[in-house]
Amino acid sequence: MSARAWVATRKGLFELRRQRAQWRIASVSFLGDPVSAVLPADPSAPGRPMIAALNLGHFGVKCHASDDGGRRWREVSAPAFPAQPADARDDVEWKLLQVWSLAANGDAIWAGSLPGGLFRSADGAASWQLCESLWNDPRRREWSGGGYDAPGIHSIVLDPRDRDPARQRVLVGVSTGGAWASRDGGTSWTPAARGMRADYMPPERAFDDTAQDVHRIVACASRPEHLWCQHHNGIWRSTDAATSWQQVTGVPVSDFGFTVAVDPNDPARAWFVPAVADQRRVPVDAALCVLRTADGGATFTALREGLPQAHCYDLVYRHGLDVGADGRTLLMGSTTGSLWASDDGGERWQAVSTSLPPIHAVVLERS
Repeated sequence: MSARAWVATRKGLFELRRQRAQWRIASVSFLGDPVSAVLPADPSAPGRPMIAALNLGHFGVKCHASDDGGRRWREVSAPAFPAQPADARDDVEWKLLQVWSLAANGDAIWAGSLPGGLFRSADGAASWQLCESLWNDPRRREWSGGGYDAPGIHSIVLDPRDRDPARQRVLVGVSTGGAWASRDGGTSWTPAARGMRADYMPPERAFDDTAQDVHRIVACASRPEHLWCQHHNGIWRSTDAATSWQQVTGVPVSDFGFTVAVDPNDPARAWFVPAVADQRRVPVDAALCVLRTADGGATFTALREGLPQAHCYDLVYRHGLDVGADGRTLLMGSTTGSLWASDDGGERWQAVSTSLPPIHAVVLERS
């Protein structure tokens, strides 16, 4: 049962602790600074520090590490692109704008960025290496911006069963650029969006791999070949490690949204937070709900108890929903600074705060 969580916001990193079924803010780090991503420590990798990524605007992107669970922090290196060649045929500047995602397997830390670079560190973020095989792939130049002007990597899915770095299976999600998979630790890459459809493209390009605006991809921790994707045009599921994707139909309320979480113990059980549409990023009928499926998308339940049902305009962004190792504890944070918790799989929600800064990410610690 998760007893601690982290909330990365526009004005700091908030530590939450649960006592007697109540979540409370325990501490704040980097108060006033935008924290774009956070990676908690892992008891199974005791040598790997906790990492927080900050986007300081004019002062650039900074990364900090903690060896004591967030009590004290030290600045470490941030990912960096090489110098851009004068003759580079690229629509994006080779300059780090934001660390958008962090993931780890063992001691290896991976970071996805805006623009769409993938970086790896094997020394606790003392140094980073750009995954040049993906960055230099000519197909990357077909990627385009989604919500941001530049394309970015927001989802990094690692197979926890792979302990040999040379055999690490990696899946990344790109807005806008589809999904890309590697079976050799990032040495080579193949498109992994077969079955996805982009209705916003001309019909002849609707199924192009690089045209897919993937909003978020997550895997079931115990069955990592089972994946869920919240796409710009709906919800997709894969049961074969992203070799193919099948659209989930018959979704109530709305199948547009940004986030998804999957039960780490049951690949058929997942949660989504619907919104009206890209052009109107608010809850349907101004009433917030969470959609849950327990049967792989055959049916859904709209969960509303404890969530605002009138004049609610909260949007839950890509990393704003997380589920604990027990498959029942949920945290959800919005871009307007509201934070809710559930300890029964989403049946009932309790407001933790309605006055936090805009929330970029919530992460439940896995103890």
